[in-house]
Amino acid sequence: MRITVDPGRCVGAGQCVLTAPDLFDQDDDGLVTVLAGAADTADPGDVRDAAALCPSGAISVTAD
Repeated sequence: MRITVDPGRCVGAGQCVLTAPDLFDQDDDGLVTVLAGAADTADPGDVRDAAALCPSGAISVTAD
């Protein structure tokens, strides 16, 4: 699974961090970041839920 985030679209709502805190974080400006190495062990359902809940559509998930 490949997880892509677009900080330019992120509005800092934090739904991703609330849904999958082991995978996502927010930088000092409140914008989404993917934690290093987290995609390798992330639960696919949590990743899809976080992407679906993102109000700005800043998270994309594609199969490898």
